[in-house]
Amino acid sequence: MFKPFLVLSAAIVFEIAALTPTAAVVAASTPQEPATAAPANSSKSTPASREKAKKIFAIDCALCHGDNGNGKTDLAKDMGLTLLDWTDPKALANHPDQELFLIIRNGKDKMPAEGEGRAKNDDVYALIAYIREMSKNQPARPADAAPAADAAPAPPPADAPKPNR
Repeated sequence: MFKPFLVLSAAIVFEIAALTPTAAVVAASTPQEPATAAPANSSKSTPASREKAKKIFAIDCALCHGDNGNGKTDLAKDMGLTLLDWTDPKALANHPDQELFLIIRNGKDKMPAEGEGRAKNDDVYALIAYIREMSKNQPARPADAAPAADAAPAPPPADAPKPNR
């Protein structure tokens, strides 16, 4: 008599548990609002944080932005994206860290968001510092100048001999 009672009790408990949503299920199914204000940057640059930022960049950013941050990748080109050249010191000059934080955290246009599950706030700020380092020791280019790698070869002089074909 005791055994059927236990089986029936267990069945009732499982049925109730299956019908009652847990907080985790509700939280997972509720879309998160994008952050509208960047948290303060409380991170300190350390060798470990710089190394972690480099790894995050290699995994999540370099595919479109390039290993060196110049934004000249086949994927960016195929997607019709014109990305900033972070090797140019002027590229991020008018973009404060808080703005970059929100772009990285929330995504922008075709760029996916870097969710908190993938990178903590301090990691995002370390990533911003890593991105800013890409332009260090690079000469500033005039606004209308193309990067040297993209420059077309100069045409031959008019009096140059024509090649034989």
